[in-house]
This record gives sequence, C-alpha cells and structure tokens, in this order.
Amino acid sequence: MIATTPRKILGVVPAYQTLEGEGFLVHRAFPTPWLADVDPFLLLDHMGPADLAPGEAKGAPDHPHRGFETVTYMLEGAMVHKDSQGHQGRLGPGDVQWMTAGAGVIHSEMPSAEFLDRGGRMNGFQLWVNLPRADKLMRPRYQELPADRIPAAKSPDGRVEVRVIAGEAYGARAVIETRTPIVYLHFAVRPGGRVAQPLAPEFDGFAFVIAGEGRFGPESQAATPEQVVVFEHKGDLVVAESAGTATLEFLLIAGVPLGEPIARYGPFVMNTTEEIHQAFEDFRSGRFGVIDF
Repeated sequence: MIATTPRKILGVVPAYQTLEGEGFLVHRAFPTPWLADVDPFLLLDHMGPADLAPGEAKGAPDHPHRGFETVTYMLEGAMVHKDSQGHQGRLGPGDVQWMTAGAGVIHSEMPSAEFLDRGGRMNGFQLWVNLPRADKLMRPRYQELPADRIPAAKSPDGRVEVRVIAGEAYGARAVIETRTPIVYLHFAVRPGGRVAQPLAPEFDGFAFVIAGEGRFGPESQAATPEQVVVFEHKGDLVVAESAGTATLEFLLIAGVPLGEPIARYGPFVMNTTEEIHQAFEDFRSGRFGVIDF
C-alpha cells in the first residue's frame, strides 16, 4: 500500500547538555524533564560534537549493562571497546556497533590511543533500545558494521541521501538484525529537498536534528540542531524538508512499542524492581565477568 497520511507533530523539545563517563559532553535527547522516553527507546545521547585538543578526549571506563541494547553510531572520531565476553573492536567515522547486552556484560568505551594523542572532533550517537521481557536475559551479542557496509540510497531527484542502519528507505534495506521492528535512518536533505518516508502506523517515532534547519509534518513545524521532533502515533508517512541554505541532517528513529512495565536503575533496565535487585546481586557477585585483556 502507498503511504498517504503524514504524521502530525506532538512537540519539539530541546536536548540538554550533561556529562557522561569520565566527563565527556553529551546533548541528551531523552530522558529529560520534557521527554521521558519513546517506547521502545530509553535514551539517546549526542556525543559532542566537541573539538578536542591532544590529551583531552574522555570515554566511559568499565561499566555493566543488562536488559537492553546499546547502539553506537560514530560520525567523527574514534573509539575502542572491550567487554567481559572477550570481545573488542574499534569504531571510526560512519561505523555502527549494535550491542545486545541481554543477560549482562561489563564493557568499556574509550577514545583510541591515536585519537587521544592527536585530538580532533568527537561526534556520534548512542541509543538505548529496550528488550522485550522474553529477551531480557538472552545471551549478549554484537553486530558491528564498518561505514562501507551500511546501506545507502538517494531520492529520485538526488536531493536526499540516507544511510540505513535499521529498516528500509528508498529501496535500501538494513543488514542489521533487530529483536523488535526498528527504523534507524540518517537523512541528509539538500536545500529544496523533501523527505516522504513511509512509517507503519504501529510504530512510534521521533527525529533528532543534527545540522541545518528543517520543517516537519503537515504543520511545517520548525526544528533546529539538538532538538527532538516527536511524531503522533497516527499516520503512515513522515515528511520533512530543508528550511535553510544549508543541508538538513537528522536521524529518524522509530519502533513498535513494547508496552511493558519498565524498572530502570542506572545501567540496568528490567520489568520489576525485584529483577533490578537481582541484577545488582549478579553484578556484585561477579556473574557479569571482568575485562581482563
């Protein structure tokens, strides 16, 4: 079926600046006092953007996760990661890591030695995706894709480009497997360009503006960098267009809501407080393992 009903805008809310890990800057889209979450998504942080001198880069040393997934998408800079399952890797510009923490891991996310030595621009995103009750204690796994394996496409007029991390756009389909249906698209819209992206009615979603100025929805609601555009649940089409002389860049992220109770405390997201207590007990007793390499 052809999508025909544009989604209206529930609101446009600002991200706020805070510090994470060893003290690196993030613009947090949610949770904030204005927006708690967008089921099934628990958190979105824009890491930076920050221009760092040699020796200034900071990361997130060893820390645990249980019950959800972290999706790291680098635009600029370089990070290395290790975990208690013996996994390690590196993320550079355009790379994606989709980590399913499941039953629990301890991992670290740190700037690469080369980036720390020379400095540079750090710019990227981390998204937390909730896992359904049945998958909360699944075995941890990684899906890592270098930039050249992320599917990309253009609109017929060439004014819109998109990278497809999850879902599908302009005939390009993601290669990452998700536990629940998810859309994660990075759009670049040149002046005069217009996005008309189908989005199934059962999805809830939002856009996060990275750069440029845009207008969203049938109301042509204005949005600028570090703002979150939250869409109504009704409708089957997301529309957006560039509103200035610069290229509009934004993330479109959507998923089918889980509709399950959420109990969260720091790095643990479960369904009940008893399960949170068990997560702490398992972590303290060493059941998450250690990073020893």
